[in-house]
Amino acid sequence: MSDDSPLISARNLVKRYGDATAVAGVDLTVSRGEAFGFLGPNGAGKSTTMRMIGCVSEPTSGELKVLGMDTVTEGDRIRARLGVVPQEDTLDTELTVFENLVIYARYFGIKYGVARERARELLEFVRLSDRADKLVESLSGGMKRRLTIARALVNEPDVIMLDEPTTGLDPQARHLVWERLFQLKQRGITIILTTHYMDEAEQLCDRLVIMDGGRIASEGSPRQLIDRHVTREVVELRFNGSHTDELAEIAGKLDGIAGQLEPLPDRILLYADNAEVAVAEVHARGLTPSSVLERRATLEDVFLRLTGRTLIE
Repeated sequence: MSDDSPLISARNLVKRYGDATAVAGVDLTVSRGEAFGFLGPNGAGKSTTMRMIGCVSEPTSGELKVLGMDTVTEGDRIRARLGVVPQEDTLDTELTVFENLVIYARYFGIKYGVARERARELLEFVRLSDRADKLVESLSGGMKRRLTIARALVNEPDVIMLDEPTTGLDPQARHLVWERLFQLKQRGITIILTTHYMDEAEQLCDRLVIMDGGRIASEGSPRQLIDRHVTREVVELRFNGSHTDELAEIAGKLDGIAGQLEPLPDRILLYADNAEVAVAEVHARGLTPSSVLERRATLEDVFLRLTGRTLIE
């Protein structure tokens, strides 16, 4: 395939399980060297789409090509050129950190000496060299995640696919994983990831799709999606003791203050170009929120505007 042709191309991609449709007609392309993300809540169709791209689940209908090859007829050739970081770690806990990489490399027919050298390089890359001779079961969650990423790189893949790469990790571990992934991106490795963390998508993705109900709700860079669907700033208003019905009544009194207004079960969101001006108008109307938070708009706001619910529901 030529360097300027899409690395991944899907046309009207559908996946059904009996009467249930997990993916309902997805079109997308991913370019070489791009960091591309699938953003959305559980059940949106992200992981199912990833499984089809990774050639472990056949599409029900539609066309899907990876590295210029058909995923149905050339799945073995495609899988040999992919690195996969699954949602759950599948490391061999009875082996050492170093042995996990070497043995996995042998599955790809990599010679033993080469596998050992590559394992040493990868452990240094993910900052686990000092743990090489430790059993995997002794590692923290963040260390296991980094080892899984190292394992996915052992065959020097064209594409690395990560399904919810930092779920369950503490903030420090998450940022270390982000740092390693950013370095891979700088090396020109194509990254495909799913996440329901808005900050992760904004940090790592050049471009992404927001999925809901098996469909793509919108596509673009993080900045493009925010500019397209919401205002620059957001004001979060909370009112002590107020329930959904009371918040709806309060929201009616806020009409016209901002371009967009979203009453949620526990707060009201005002989407405004100038948060300070919007807050001043709230007080001018005689309303006294118990707390006021002014912040920049995020991808979670985009998702809320597109689907009517938050990413973590």
